[in-house]
Amino acid sequence: MGLAACLGAAAAVAPAQAADGMVSVELNKLEATNNACRAYLVLQNGTSHAFESLKLDVVMFDADGIVARRLAVEAAPLSTGKTSLKVFDVDGLACTEVGRVLLNDVLTCTGDGGALDGCIDMIEPASRTDAPFVK
Repeated sequence: MGLAACLGAAAAVAPAQAADGMVSVELNKLEATNNACRAYLVLQNGTSHAFESLKLDVVMFDADGIVARRLAVEAAPLSTGKTSLKVFDVDGLACTEVGRVLLNDVLTCTGDGGALDGCIDMIEPASRTDAPFVK
């Protein structure tokens, strides 16, 4: 295996890294639980803001592109330079039914200095699951 292939393989398994000024939000895992789908989000704060609230408007679509669920997910607190794991259950939805996940909007975005503007533009969604996570 050549050096480029090795580096590409290493990058494929490396955790999401937030670019300067960005918050990476990675859909890391979908796990079946009793009558629910448990979602794991890995967040990395590459901004200069310590978020006191970062409430995400998340929409899950089925394999046919039909809206299956819409939820508000609180991803804060999230300190500057911090990596964090947020876990939430989506009741009544099988993980195998999730075809795509959309970051529709940011409902609330506050830092230590109050409300922040342009938070949706600071977020870089990514997915390690079969379901793409997009905005």
